[in-house]
Amino acid sequence: MGRFIKALLAAVIAAALTGAIILFGATEGWGRKRIAPPGDAARFATAVAARLDRDAVGNAAFILVEHGKPVSEHFVSKGAPVDRDTQFQVASLSKWATAWGVMALVDEGKLDLDAPVSRYLTRWRLPAGQFDNDKVTVRRLLSHTAGLTDGLGYAGFTPGTPVQSLEASLTHAADASPGADGSVHVGIEPGSAWEYSGGGYTLLQLVIEEVSGQTFNEFMTRSVFVPLGMTRSTYVLEAPETNVAEIYDTDGSRGTRFNFTSLAATSLYTSAADMAGFIAAHSPGPNGEPVGRGVLKPETVRAMRRPEASKLGVDIWGLGVMLYAPNPSGDFVIGHDGDNEPAINTSVRLDPSTGDGIVLLETGNKLLATKLAGEWVLWDAGRLDFLIVTMELKHMLKWAAIGAGVAFLLVFALVWRLARRRKPRASQV
Repeated sequence: MGRFIKALLAAVIAAALTGAIILFGATEGWGRKRIAPPGDAARFATAVAARLDRDAVGNAAFILVEHGKPVSEHFVSKGAPVDRDTQFQVASLSKWATAWGVMALVDEGKLDLDAPVSRYLTRWRLPAGQFDNDKVTVRRLLSHTAGLTDGLGYAGFTPGTPVQSLEASLTHAADASPGADGSVHVGIEPGSAWEYSGGGYTLLQLVIEEVSGQTFNEFMTRSVFVPLGMTRSTYVLEAPETNVAEIYDTDGSRGTRFNFTSLAATSLYTSAADMAGFIAAHSPGPNGEPVGRGVLKPETVRAMRRPEASKLGVDIWGLGVMLYAPNPSGDFVIGHDGDNEPAINTSVRLDPSTGDGIVLLETGNKLLATKLAGEWVLWDAGRLDFLIVTMELKHMLKWAAIGAGVAFLLVFALVWRLARRRKPRASQV
């Protein structure tokens, strides 16, 4: 029995260590091949362009940014030509720009990040429930830690269908994505956990309108897009539409361009060139322009990427911005992704320590932009970003379990065999 217990304990310890090492190494990108040698921007851009040419089903725009300046571009179009100024609907990437609008009001002293959001609301109120609504703050809405459990996801309204009012959408979104609750309410203790909430950004849309006295799109245009030179960015398309990317489904058929009440959460139209400029605004300009370009204070831009939320002990969210992976300078690779039906996928990544980044906007593929942006994080920072880890976690766990199982069997057999060899020699003494 003693031999069995010793062998079992040794095998369990070996299995646990092996599984942990395999899982840790997988999440850190150990042994994972980069698509181009580190530091070779030309070869990286060539590799991405080749993947887009091979795999893109619809339209795609790609810009690689080095030290705040575009160094390579590539475009794929199925129908009308796509270029650096073509407007794409970018889904949840909208939230990053929205966060800049919110923080502009904070810089002006018109919003307090830590005050109850109810202070700024007259047109709609969070419904009463078992949790204290006064703990719902702008900071927590930006970082998805306000305790909202709406689960939104907005599917949008087909052309010709009237969109809901902002207040009606907050009460219950008629265009909630399948499986989403659709009602913006506090379902868990505010500040207790990260819980993604599209409804939280729709609530921030209302806050911006109430505090600024303007429509959301007017405020964002005047306070963010115009000062940043983002002339091809808007939350509401105006007729006549020019140079707007057609939307495609994964089978190559034309998709529907939906309309939204939830502008702040999902309705931004922007171009690859505008997003490259947005990236550049996070770093000092070539002619001494400050970080934030006067839209935000430099310290505000830095504060937005401080960790505000974590998952499984990993920092993943700041104020309106995703924290994809630590970078070599002790900061984070930041950005945002977007995806929506029928097949919109957009990704922007930035390493603030270098001003390097990537812009990928596409329709027709569910995750092509996200996967290629993840390749950029590995190439640039030598780490896997947390979205790639999330996407591949089941596969990683499977290999960790296989490795742990093999280690268990090998160590158990080895310890058992050694113990059996020692016992006869001990009895002969």
